[in-house]
Amino acid sequence: MQGASIKTATMPSLRVNPELRQAAEAVLNENETLSSFMETSLRAGVKYRRLQREFIARGMVSREEGKRTGEYFEANDVHTELAELLQDARAAASQR
Repeated sequence: MQGASIKTATMPSLRVNPELRQAAEAVLNENETLSSFMETSLRAGVKYRRLQREFIARGMVSREEGKRTGEYFEANDVHTELAELLQDARAAASQR
């Protein structure tokens, strides 16, 4: 599709108090517009919400699996195992 343009959509205008606008403008990176900052923030928010919903869905599946099998794990044991995995990963990364 050479020469075809991608259609875009607009978002509703956003009304905020002057302090929030000033705060947003104060943290803009060099050559960044308020619009691009808002788009980046919106994309990050959408990604976060998707990850959050996926996390909750996995937790619900895990809960049902625990109910079905009667096999549960102590939080302290899981935290210890995760800490060991993280420590091993950091050690491996520092050797590169």
